[in-house]
Amino acid sequence: MFDTFDISRFTAGERPNNQYQTQLQRLRDVGNSTECIELAVQGALKNLSGSSQKSFVIYGEPQSGKTEMMICLTAKLLDEGYRFIVHLLNDSVDLLGQNLGRFHSSGLAPSAQNFMEIVDPAIDVRVGTFVVFCKKNGNNLRDLINKIGKMDKIVVIDDEADYATPNSLVNKKDKTPINELIERLIGKTGHYIGVTATPARLNLNNTFNNDSKMWVKFPPHRMYTGQDDFFPMNIDEIGIKSLKYKLFLMSDKNDDFRHERAALFRFMINVAHLNMTHKEEKNYSILIHTSGKKIDHKADLENIRKVFSVLSDENNRSFAQYLEQIWTLAKSTYVDVSADEITRYVLQNISRRAVIVLNSEAAFKNFGGSATNPSALFTVVIGGNIVSRGVTFNNLLSMFFTRDVKNKLQQDTYIQRARMFGSRGSYLAHFELTIPISLYADWHRCFVYHRLALASIDSGLGAPVWIADPRIAAVASASVDNSTVDLDRGEMSFAIFDFLPELDDIASAPLSPADKVNLIADKLGDAAFPRYLREFILHSLSRGTAGLKVFQSAGMFPSMTEQEKMDIQRRQGFLTIRDADRAGNTAHFLRVFRNDLGKARLFYKFDGSVQFIKNLK
Repeated sequence: MFDTFDISRFTAGERPNNQYQTQLQRLRDVGNSTECIELAVQGALKNLSGSSQKSFVIYGEPQSGKTEMMICLTAKLLDEGYRFIVHLLNDSVDLLGQNLGRFHSSGLAPSAQNFMEIVDPAIDVRVGTFVVFCKKNGNNLRDLINKIGKMDKIVVIDDEADYATPNSLVNKKDKTPINELIERLIGKTGHYIGVTATPARLNLNNTFNNDSKMWVKFPPHRMYTGQDDFFPMNIDEIGIKSLKYKLFLMSDKNDDFRHERAALFRFMINVAHLNMTHKEEKNYSILIHTSGKKIDHKADLENIRKVFSVLSDENNRSFAQYLEQIWTLAKSTYVDVSADEITRYVLQNISRRAVIVLNSEAAFKNFGGSATNPSALFTVVIGGNIVSRGVTFNNLLSMFFTRDVKNKLQQDTYIQRARMFGSRGSYLAHFELTIPISLYADWHRCFVYHRLALASIDSGLGAPVWIADPRIAAVASASVDNSTVDLDRGEMSFAIFDFLPELDDIASAPLSPADKVNLIADKLGDAAFPRYLREFILHSLSRGTAGLKVFQSAGMFPSMTEQEKMDIQRRQGFLTIRDADRAGNTAHFLRVFRNDLGKARLFYKFDGSVQFIKNLK
């Protein structure tokens, strides 16, 4: 007990420390595993060691918990003494509010602030520690830069980094405003960490000269449901029946609202069954993904409201018809709860609803509910572009895609649209995706290419290979830096291994193509012959759409440098396919190249309409 006041007792204290371990413990206390987060944070901190400026990417699956990872990464950076950390987000009030809220609830010190809070002249940013959120908006970024000036060793963490940040004027020797402003924000001593599920654009654009050799993988947690669940490789008629969720494929011409109404009925039935068979009642949402046209938002809104209006009025002439449809669907879907009980649950709770329009005219918005955390039992969210990136929809139970895409799909955009990914495991069997059949086929192929691209990153070669075809673009063409990117390389390669002479025996043996693939893959292992590449080739072979040729191994080209021979890498590529090799509809080609040190690498080429894209910088 002190009898007199002494200021030194209050000024000698230390800053909060070991915040990183506190954040990890917070997650463990609620039953979440932290191994994946720790791997990503360790990789990022390793990259930041040393005095030079760093620019790299942390990549992970859509909705795999990147926000929690960024909270933990921020905590670690604070522990390491970084005093000014800026989080960049897409220009969306919904996303800004969601992420700020999650950072605040984490207990991180200092609390994250909206940039508007620190531009106040009363705030002195030259002292103290700051975690600042700023939208990727020109005015917002200018205000932030004007406030902080040239600050040393700033760390910029760019969420959804492949959106708005890359320079789409790269081939015109100019810079887009957002790209230029973020570069000014980083300055000459700052670090840039791009976080995204779709890093192709950052790589092919050479955004802030990010180094793909330094990229950090953020693997999904054990409760994650993602591309392997929603877009498995074998998705023929038999494969559809074995899916862990409900997939409804519509005809491509589905402008009739009856499809949407039926999806809404099935959503309410699934909500009813979930809550009737579980102890705790929960609110759920259905996401209706329309076109980007606001007039379509209005039409969908009016149609959905009409359904709820009919089911709320016994005297409506369509009431009996709608109720009978619900009863019939319930009867054909569930056997453990009667159709009468499910229908009665829906009818008794029909007033517990919210219809919310995102990314549309203010006149059509419903501000009384929450789109991301459903506050009503039956929550319907209608939206276009804004639902495609960043925003996490908790308790999302259904997705309905109203229209196919008429033009070429952009792969990164459609991978990000997989809002059904995430922690859906507890109710995955009740989850439903309703989608035009052609759109699902294209979407499925997007993820086939995505898996192969990620496999090329995981091989540790440094320069990823991105894949496109006449229907699916890897990224927007304006963002591809033509000065360093090879659009016609046409081959992929993976990890180095010790050469095995028996590989040549397998190549010349009278075996079926599938047997050759399996034998080679078993010999090499997943690093040198990624499992997904094996599945991709075997799937194609099983459909009879393309054949396979396995060449005898070959040595190095005389013109290669000693380093190229050691790395078994060559800027011009290795595989040359002649017309004679294409006999019998052969499209898959495998060849091992070996050096004089006994090391080898497997090269793969798909000689179809697929384009392999690689940054040679």
